[in-house]
Amino acid sequence: MGEINVVPYIDVMLVLLIIFMITAPLLTQGVKVDLPRAGAQPLEAQRLQPLVLSVDREGRLYLNMGGDPRVALDDATVAARATAALHRNPDVPVLVKADRAVPYGRVIQAMVILQQAGARKLGFLTEPLPPPAQRGS
Repeated sequence: MGEINVVPYIDVMLVLLIIFMITAPLLTQGVKVDLPRAGAQPLEAQRLQPLVLSVDREGRLYLNMGGDPRVALDDATVAARATAALHRNPDVPVLVKADRAVPYGRVIQAMVILQQAGARKLGFLTEPLPPPAQRGS
């Protein structure tokens, strides 16, 4: 009788698993930011890719459109790129992704840049709160 040898298929599956485990963390978008936790509701899926302005711990700005999203930009460059993106499509969602250690004033400066670029509404990205059992007392 004919038997199917599955050992080669298991080897291929393990190799693919290792490849996915290595590449998945590299697919995250933008800059590493320690987001504040909040009990906000998750956003609905959008048909448009949002314009995300990230503010890292040192207050540097990063924009996910118009160049490498991992390169820090000055305020004027952020304003120019955001204006161009919002001019092309004024309905694009605009989100601010700020580290929890950034001074409040720097986050406000980032918001003002986006508003001057033409953003009608701004949203903030946060980490969800852990379930009540993990929060402790």
